[in-house]
Amino acid sequence: MEEKVKREFVHRVKEEPFARNLGIELVEIGEGTSKVRMTATPEMNNLFGMIHGGAIFALIDEAFETASNSHGTLAVALNMNITYLNAPAVGAILTAEAEEINRTRKTATYDIRVTDDQGTLIAVCNALVYRKGTPLPFSDTP
Repeated sequence: MEEKVKREFVHRVKEEPFARNLGIELVEIGEGTSKVRMTATPEMNNLFGMIHGGAIFALIDEAFETASNSHGTLAVALNMNITYLNAPAVGAILTAEAEEINRTRKTATYDIRVTDDQGTLIAVCNALVYRKGTPLPFSDTP
């Protein structure tokens, strides 16, 4: 993966309004992989006082978005199947790691796992993208 593209991904995630509002940080990115992190805050609670599944989904989606677009061409989500396993505590640092498990010319499949800072598995996701083939605006990839 081009160093320029890595730097641009980090910059764009920092500037992305949705990710910024949730405090999502891009920790690592490589071809077909990504690691993102956020702290579970009280503002993310649902009406039962637990971290809302939508907040966890957002973290998963950011890892999926960055990993699937890491090849320098635009990829868009087709399907995401998430299983929530444990409720994280407020204040927990959540990390989502995405790994490409299969890629064809037109699609790619990703395994994404969310853990907390104690190593507890919070959620797992299997996700599928459509690879449009259009270069990213900040990539030199044809």
